[in-house]
Amino acid sequence: MRPPELVGRQSEVDFVNLMIAKSTQRRNDGGLIMYGLRGVGKTVLLNELQQLVGRAGWVTVQLEARPGQSGRLAVRQSLGRGIAMAGRQMARFRSAVEEVKTAISTISAFSFTVAGVSMNLGVDRSDHRANSGLLEVDLEELVADLAEPLRKNNSALAIFVDEMQDLDVDLLTALLAVQHRAVQSDWPFFIIGAGLSTLRRTLAEARSYVERFTIREVGALPDEEARAAVRNPATALGAKISDDALEAILGEAQGYPFFLQTFGKAVWDIAPDRNIDREIAVAGIAEGNADLDQNFFPARWDRTTPGERQYLRAMVDVGGGDMASTSAIAEQLGTAATSLSPVRQSLIEKGIIYAERRGYVSFTVPNMDRFIRRQADTDE
Repeated sequence: MRPPELVGRQSEVDFVNLMIAKSTQRRNDGGLIMYGLRGVGKTVLLNELQQLVGRAGWVTVQLEARPGQSGRLAVRQSLGRGIAMAGRQMARFRSAVEEVKTAISTISAFSFTVAGVSMNLGVDRSDHRANSGLLEVDLEELVADLAEPLRKNNSALAIFVDEMQDLDVDLLTALLAVQHRAVQSDWPFFIIGAGLSTLRRTLAEARSYVERFTIREVGALPDEEARAAVRNPATALGAKISDDALEAILGEAQGYPFFLQTFGKAVWDIAPDRNIDREIAVAGIAEGNADLDQNFFPARWDRTTPGERQYLRAMVDVGGGDMASTSAIAEQLGTAATSLSPVRQSLIEKGIIYAERRGYVSFTVPNMDRFIRRQADTDE
């Protein structure tokens, strides 16, 4: 959910504002990709940026990637329908009317070819553009045909991708390749995506020219911005939160926006009046952790096997909440590191841990180590 106070993300907002300004001058310096742990607000930020470019008159498509064959089919359906809806937006353009009609004809062909989506957009489907069945070729032809009518109507096409690390290789490479071509040709086309920390490696393996993107880490909020995220909404509603109450919340949340939101809501809900002191904050934190333990963390923990839980507990024992050495984990479990490779890979595929550096693993979810410590020390 969008928090009442969106703080700490002004640099990304400024970057996209600059992207909009350059696009009006027919310049394309590339797309934006953000990565970070669960709970840092990547999805909220993506939605904010999509609204920002929408207000500038851009045409947007929103995708949420999912792993596996079903995810592959679902994201293509979303892409086909999203592009078709973009065609409906373009049909209202007032400049370059004939070029718009040609572009919409290509849109119809692309949406039908990629996802079998057939929508009445008022023009016949192109029989020679964006219909080869080769995703990269068809996407490039689509963007090429959209470029000039978008320019003449002071617009651009932006595809927003959440959970980008889960895109299948064919679609990921197609998006990267067409963004590369768009930069070379100054087409008004941009990919703005977000994903887990594994995304950097995924991008590097998919294409060598990821330099066509600005890649930024979205992390925990700095102290002052975390304070503002809790204090400002309360103050706006006439409440007063004491300094020691605020310190208690900040200490538990460690700057992660989702946890700031969870604990802030819990404290607000149990406060008997508009004066929030440390005692109320501590009680709210306990309520917040109970909620996290029932709804947030189990979404990951419940999908693990007993052997995987042993691995995760060993991670906490040797690395705490930080990066843990795979050799140290193996030593803790009294086995060879090679024998743990299948467990490690399974946990990576489930999105619970990631390996940014060779020989080390980290949790994708902040405070997962605290949750694990709160569990009964037995394998289920």
